[in-house]
Amino acid sequence: MADCIRVPLLLLSICIFSSLHPIRGQNNVITKLAANADLPLKPAGGLGPAAGIPGAAERIPGAGASLPRKRSTGWKLVEEGVCREDLTLLCPKHSWNNNLAVLECLQDRKEVSAETELIAFLFYNSYLLMSMFYTLLPQIRECAAEELGKGYLVSCLVDHRGNISDYQCNQYITKMTTIVFSDYRLICGFMEKCREDINTLHCGSISTGEKDVHSQGEVIACLEKALVRDAEEQQGAHPIKDECKRSIMRVAELSSDDFHLDRYLYFSCREDRERFCEKTLAGEGRVYKCLFNHKFEEAMTERCREALTTRQKLIAQDYKVSYSLAKACKSDLRKYHCSADSNMPRAREARLSYLLLCLESAVHRGRVVIGECQGEMMDYRRMLMEDFSLSPEIVLHCRAEIEGHCSGLHRKGRTLHCLMRVGRGDASAIDANCQRALQTLIQEADPGSDYRIDRALNEACESVIQTACKHIRSGDPMILSCLMEHLYTEKMVEDCEHRLLELQYFIARDWKLDPVLYRKCQSDGARLCHAHRWNETSEVMPPGAIFSCLYRHAYRSVEQGRRLSRDCKVEVQRILHQRALDVKLDPELQRQCMTDLGKWCSEKTEPGQELECLQDHLEDLVAGCRDVVGNLTELESEVTQEAMVIAPPLPRSVSQEVADNQINTGDLMECLVQNKHQKEMNEKCSVGVTHFQLIQIKDFRFSYKFKTACKEDVLKLCPNIKKKVDVVICLSTTVRNDTLQDAKEQRVSIKCRKQLRVEEVEMSEDIRLEPELYDPCRQDINRLCQNVPFGNAQVIECLKENKRQLTQRCHQRIFKLQEVEMVDPELDYQLMRVCKHMIRRFCSESEGKNVLQCLKQNKNSELMDPKCKQMITKRQITQNTDYRLNPVLRKACKADIPKFCQPILNKAMADSELEGQVIACLKLKYAGQRLSPDCEAQIQVILQESALDYRLDPQLQIQCTTEISQLCSEEAAAQEQTGQVEECLKVNLLKIKQDGCKKEVLNMLKESKADIFVDPVLHTACALDIKHQCAAIPPGRGRQMSCLMEALQDKRVRLQPECKKRLQDRIDMWSYAAKVAPAEGFSDLAMQVITSPSKNYILMVIGGGVAVLFVMGLLCGRFTRRVTQQLKDR
Repeated sequence: MADCIRVPLLLLSICIFSSLHPIRGQNNVITKLAANADLPLKPAGGLGPAAGIPGAAERIPGAGASLPRKRSTGWKLVEEGVCREDLTLLCPKHSWNNNLAVLECLQDRKEVSAETELIAFLFYNSYLLMSMFYTLLPQIRECAAEELGKGYLVSCLVDHRGNISDYQCNQYITKMTTIVFSDYRLICGFMEKCREDINTLHCGSISTGEKDVHSQGEVIACLEKALVRDAEEQQGAHPIKDECKRSIMRVAELSSDDFHLDRYLYFSCREDRERFCEKTLAGEGRVYKCLFNHKFEEAMTERCREALTTRQKLIAQDYKVSYSLAKACKSDLRKYHCSADSNMPRAREARLSYLLLCLESAVHRGRVVIGECQGEMMDYRRMLMEDFSLSPEIVLHCRAEIEGHCSGLHRKGRTLHCLMRVGRGDASAIDANCQRALQTLIQEADPGSDYRIDRALNEACESVIQTACKHIRSGDPMILSCLMEHLYTEKMVEDCEHRLLELQYFIARDWKLDPVLYRKCQSDGARLCHAHRWNETSEVMPPGAIFSCLYRHAYRSVEQGRRLSRDCKVEVQRILHQRALDVKLDPELQRQCMTDLGKWCSEKTEPGQELECLQDHLEDLVAGCRDVVGNLTELESEVTQEAMVIAPPLPRSVSQEVADNQINTGDLMECLVQNKHQKEMNEKCSVGVTHFQLIQIKDFRFSYKFKTACKEDVLKLCPNIKKKVDVVICLSTTVRNDTLQDAKEQRVSIKCRKQLRVEEVEMSEDIRLEPELYDPCRQDINRLCQNVPFGNAQVIECLKENKRQLTQRCHQRIFKLQEVEMVDPELDYQLMRVCKHMIRRFCSESEGKNVLQCLKQNKNSELMDPKCKQMITKRQITQNTDYRLNPVLRKACKADIPKFCQPILNKAMADSELEGQVIACLKLKYAGQRLSPDCEAQIQVILQESALDYRLDPQLQIQCTTEISQLCSEEAAAQEQTGQVEECLKVNLLKIKQDGCKKEVLNMLKESKADIFVDPVLHTACALDIKHQCAAIPPGRGRQMSCLMEALQDKRVRLQPECKKRLQDRIDMWSYAAKVAPAEGFSDLAMQVITSPSKNYILMVIGGGVAVLFVMGLLCGRFTRRVTQQLKDR
């Protein structure tokens, strides 16, 4: 069936005329054909049909009968009887008059009869065609110098047929090329160079007859597959000889123009071509590209897919096998010295990877590469990412990983991403050579420059890009950065997240793979870090070390010199911003901390938790990991991106402040801390800021502004101290001591003192920021404040309110904290937060240390905010529990306290409240009018305040808790702060059974004698009478109270009924108090007399008694003297 179009003698004709060797043979067929062609034939040692094809003469029975007939130049194949039936059935009628068209038609048909006479006619037609080659050789200068007899002439004519101006000749050569590539034996020299490999590999028989008409294309396909196996070093692969390798690659190169020339691929993909590329014109590699683009379509036949893959693998070994790529990039390859002539098979300069790296390097350096070439590069970079098998290194070094983890995932880049996932998940699960092969492939494909190169990523992230990154031009390198910024947001989808992290894992290991970073930092990298060109590497400075070098220079001071450019610094910040999301995106961190990650953070699987975990366990990490985490955290504090990346955008007010004031990195963190509890603030951002604050306390270097402002002070005053909280305490103590001692010059610099104040305020916001307080109180927090949030100092406030139930250590720490806050109210976070607006209204001109005093003075103003008023009351209650918590009182009564209350001080324990005992002592001395003027003034204020609110009297609240709840529950619930609870206790004095409570109520009655202001109910009832009867009498020392008592006894004076009633009640109470609580000493008795309403009467009686005693003394004295004189006279 196939004998009609087998053309073994065509090879002989081409070789004969290419070499101009005389034809030697004894077959009269060739001689007659030569005569018909009017071309001279010389006897020589050329191959005859019997030489080239054993048994050929025997298998052409009709040759002698048919060929002797003379033919004119108008001879046509269709006129031959042996072929007429096949031609009329298989070829269209319009082609019958064109012998070459007939040959082309029969070339692609299988249904041809077995007559052998057609061989001679094909030979004859080919003979005529070769005569045309020689006629046109002078027109094609490039081929004039080709050595004849080597088979190079045909290749040259095929390569340069575009230079032939004659249309008919051009078409003839094009069609003849198809015929030549139909059988490897027609390509001069190919059979001789590859005969041994063909036989060894059993790729086919040199003889014809037994094989299918198109099987000769399979011979070349067999050799190509063997060449691929050899390149991939597959087990059992046969090493093909170098000269055969060159021939195979040359054949592939010559067939790169038209897919018809690759006979095996053509017949494997005919149906697929009609299905996918019907409208694609043949020529210039267009059909190849179309089929490549549809390679992984479900409808693509497996045989065609296999043939396409082989073709792609050949392209990977030699870019010239791709006609379109070689043509489009020819000038750029020459311009940037990316190609070199080499006769070595698979030379380095010919590999697709070398071409891509060289041209990509030019692009990344800002050089101009024509658009057509960049388009071709884009196609083949995408091709490499789609099919891992096109990279021999991946196939060779990752074979075990593919079989173990990624089998069955071949299509659309899935295997490659699977390998990335294995490498990212556990470095020990992937061989180092496989890891390097993956890294190399990522560099060759360069998906960082255009996400569309990675088909798996493109498909997975399409929806995210359309929503979150639609403002960025398609194909822009910033698309990847946009995706990273939305990595753990609601817009991100799971599949995109996985593909993105898998790719970023490898991009992070080579700074060059981030095109924006490389473009902005290449000059800085070369200047500061000895970075090489884009497509070059160095063992001294590997790619992963370049970025480490860049960020070490990013935050150097001007004095340190050698800083990064502004644009490069911005990109370094962006990369750090992204790496904060996943510990595996930082190669050095992952390498140093693998052990610690497994030990401390194995359960931390959420985004960013691994880095947070390492920071939380900073003190427990091994030295190398601790240094890396410490350096990274210090850089984070300078970049201040962690909280921002967790939850963009910032609140509108914060963003506006940043925009208006151009806040720098340190100020931005400070701004975030101040605004982290705003309603607009995203919860994740607030948590991120708090976590960063918690990390900062581990090392003062982690606070950028604090480190910058106080570094010199720390080195001078607090050497060998690293923990931020210890440094703050050290510097604060120094400032406090210098202030108390009135030092001429503060040892802490002004800029450090300012920043120290900011740090102290920030630390007061969360108990966890003060480890010395948090650690002793952890148990109490879990017991008493379990459901209370840490932020806004709420846990600290909870501990203050429950301080009587605290453990001793925690109680002591809370007391010390309160002592500091009362001295400096600005450190009282809750007070400053709740009363923020009231401070602006009433205390804008007050110093920070006087803020609480100012608020207390304006507490009862109608404009006072109720919440702030309640907070002020809490602080007053705290101050009255211990004189040490009231710095104004402590200073005013500095001499009085040890003078009158020393026994109480002797019994007191360090760092624990005295529960108001000292203040109660001073109150009693106030009633006795024995205090110094300054102390008396402060105690008067305390008496006035506590008279209105029983909670301000700690001893009364402690001793009378039960009585208040039983006898005065309504008054206590009202919380009107008008003294109603005190009045209730006074009225119910007789019902009080507990001695402690009764004593406190009696003390109140004693104190009320000293000043009417101490008795708010009486003062309110007698306000008009005081104005009318006692206007000229100054308040204090019981003067106005005595005035009212005298007015009550004076029948001429008419007091208000309510005042008269209240005064009479007070007299009765005082009388009862005198009976119940007699004077404890002479001083107490004298006090009772002085404060008694019947003071004059009592004094008159006492005076009369003293007079009587005096007279009696005089009389008794005279009598005793007489007796003594009489005794003497005796």
